[in-house]
Amino acid sequence: MSPKNHKVRVGISIGDFNGIGPEIIMKSLKDKTITDFFTPVIFGSGKLFTYQKNIFKLNLNFNYINEASQAQGGKLNMVNLTKENVNVELGIPTEESTKMAIDSLEAATEALIKGDIDVLVTAPINKDEMMKMGFKHAGHTGYFEEKFNKKGLMFLVTEELKVAVSTHHIPISKVAENISKEKIKKQIRALNQTLIEDFCIQKPKIAVLGLNPHAGDGGVIGNEEVEIISPAIKELSDNGILAFGPFPADSFFQPNKYKNFDAVLAMYHDQGLAPFKTLAYEEGVNYTAGLPFIRTSPDHGVAYDIAGKNIADEQSFTEAIFTAIKVFRNRSEYNDLMSNRLQPRKMAVDNGIDEDLPEETEA
Repeated sequence: MSPKNHKVRVGISIGDFNGIGPEIIMKSLKDKTITDFFTPVIFGSGKLFTYQKNIFKLNLNFNYINEASQAQGGKLNMVNLTKENVNVELGIPTEESTKMAIDSLEAATEALIKGDIDVLVTAPINKDEMMKMGFKHAGHTGYFEEKFNKKGLMFLVTEELKVAVSTHHIPISKVAENISKEKIKKQIRALNQTLIEDFCIQKPKIAVLGLNPHAGDGGVIGNEEVEIISPAIKELSDNGILAFGPFPADSFFQPNKYKNFDAVLAMYHDQGLAPFKTLAYEEGVNYTAGLPFIRTSPDHGVAYDIAGKNIADEQSFTEAIFTAIKVFRNRSEYNDLMSNRLQPRKMAVDNGIDEDLPEETEA
């Protein structure tokens, strides 16, 4: 089936249900025509969502199933992880809400690996509480890296602004020792590839930020730019990747600068996420680039302070759903194109006219 005609199966993990996860999920699915565009598969609890939809006065009907492979098009599918009653304490993380956040994420990831869903959208989790219960990762990215045995890149995206970060959830004191020339080269390559495959940008231009104030001022304020970042950029530029920098981070995020590039690689979490969330607060999507599967999430947290008040804005979650669908279709079409590149040559060989065809060259 053509990617354009395939109704994408969107898996949804519910995050911490005492935060705003269920609220923004249900608000994103409240339009009666939503299932015309994709097939939702929520990994949660029927009793939990029934309780919360009544709080938020939402008229939703779920199709309860035992596993994702039973999902039906045209319905809001719910993989019912438990039939027991659920104790809801909105605004407060509990052992029960944390356990279900883990169970939901693990069940959704298994369905993704098995091919029962096409993409995964994750609602916000409480990392601290999950780690107390044995979850080994300070966020979704590390979890998926271990599950898929492949390095991922935290990538925040909107139509106009795309920012990746070289280091994820580590202390500022550890950032400098966690960057290297080879690591930055791999990340820029991964960023370049995801812009081509997943966002249909044929020849991406990538800006790279410096680590130190004023991008090191030529070595006066730190030498990471001179010894690590600049050499990585030069080597990639010499090999045809359009990488530029390092740029001083304090003056980069002005419209007349960042809009000249297709994406930005920041050196650490807040260097990239602080300006991104300022410029794209409601529409931003967190996308894990570089993985064999597609995962997105909203660019905000559990928001315990507004849980249950019916004021949570679902826009970022809705954007996460449709970004995942768009990336899935873009990637599917790219893979189809690449797999068919040699097809004319193969057909000609089968017909005995190979000598008249030029050799294939890499794009």
